[in-house]
Amino acid sequence: MDTLTVVKTRYKSFTQHNFRQIPQMSRLSAEQLDAIDVVSHVLPFKSNNYVVDELINWDNVPDDPIFTLTFPRKEMLIPEHYKLMKDAMDSGASKDELKKLANEIRQELNPHPAGQLEHNIPMIEGHKLTGMQHKYRETVLFFPSQGQTCHAYCSFCFRWPQFVGMDEWKFATKETELLIKYLQEHTEVTDLLFTGGDPMIMKNRIFATYIDALLEADIPNLQTIRIGTKALGYWPYKFTTDEDADDTLRTFKKIVQSGKNLAIMAHFNHPVELSTNAVQEAIKKIRATGAQIRSQSPIMRNINADASVWAELWRKLVNLNCIPYYMFVARDTGAQHYFKVPLTEAWNIFQKAYQSVSGVCRTVRGPSMSATPGKVQMLGVSEVNGKKIMTFRFLQGRDPDWVARPFFAEYDDEAVWLDDLKPAFGEEKFFFENELDKLFNEQLGKSIVDNFD
Repeated sequence: MDTLTVVKTRYKSFTQHNFRQIPQMSRLSAEQLDAIDVVSHVLPFKSNNYVVDELINWDNVPDDPIFTLTFPRKEMLIPEHYKLMKDAMDSGASKDELKKLANEIRQELNPHPAGQLEHNIPMIEGHKLTGMQHKYRETVLFFPSQGQTCHAYCSFCFRWPQFVGMDEWKFATKETELLIKYLQEHTEVTDLLFTGGDPMIMKNRIFATYIDALLEADIPNLQTIRIGTKALGYWPYKFTTDEDADDTLRTFKKIVQSGKNLAIMAHFNHPVELSTNAVQEAIKKIRATGAQIRSQSPIMRNINADASVWAELWRKLVNLNCIPYYMFVARDTGAQHYFKVPLTEAWNIFQKAYQSVSGVCRTVRGPSMSATPGKVQMLGVSEVNGKKIMTFRFLQGRDPDWVARPFFAEYDDEAVWLDDLKPAFGEEKFFFENELDKLFNEQLGKSIVDNFD
């Protein structure tokens, strides 16, 4: 009897220490190679053989979008920071000296945007749950400690501090028991998001222990388990030919059969990532478990700031039975200066792409900013009494009463983030600003009381 031979692709990572071993590096100039080395001393860098061999078009490097998505380049640091690090390296600075300089530069790159460290960490019994975030009423984020890396790193990553060895900037926990207790006490929570890093970097035997504990706890208010992952884009073999691929799919199926909704929050930045047989097969296998797959991505200069790219991405997602979910704006952290797109331009790109696809693709929402007060969508540019204004609304808010409320800002075609905007119509503040201060003060007071108790 003939048997089907399954060819397994072995994972191989490339980092600052071995990237020069990649055969395609011969296509790059000495200056480009040096730039990868310099920038990766500050920003995290990891790629792998799937990204290098199956996704990057090396005939189009350095302009190839997937190359830009995963490989550092000189422009990803501002000139001052680049010169500081290069001069230190050229002078023969020690490893410790380079690390100290890197950390000084990182401190200037807003390592925890949107109040993640100050305002999102929940407490229980007077203890900070440092491996969790609870920003929005219905959703808790959980950072399993074994999932604090990825198969490859995005050069725009807003959680880059997770990967640069600065433990005080990490979110991670092994406290499954406290997670369950928190969910049981906070009955307003309906959704739990496993995030990282990437929880799909974990072997299933580890990941399944979290899932089994949650399902055995039988938490009635927990309706949806979400898994935030880039594995479909960077290592689809996780779900097809890796040694525990079938076990992972069985865990997914177990979640669905328990009556919980399972949402794979995939991260596709460019239609090229949907073009391989490997990713298409992985999507089929995940969908067969009963899970849904939603896709989100920021809009980024030099990668996907083009309406035709977004329209193609959404069409491909729908054709593969995935749900277009979010177009985000590049967060104000890391290499934002390199990737940022002004809000008005992002909205024009979104509108043009949205207009060119059918209704089944129009589940996507954007452009959206995950800012300190909440998730804010730009709705467009309007004109009132001959004056242009920008219109926004909250998709999520620290105060649920803010959700779906529109607000207006003065027109500014250079604004790239919420903090750049000024209220329209002569108002001194946006409606949420005083309320946000009040929320933070109440949160601080509760934290002091809990710690005292």
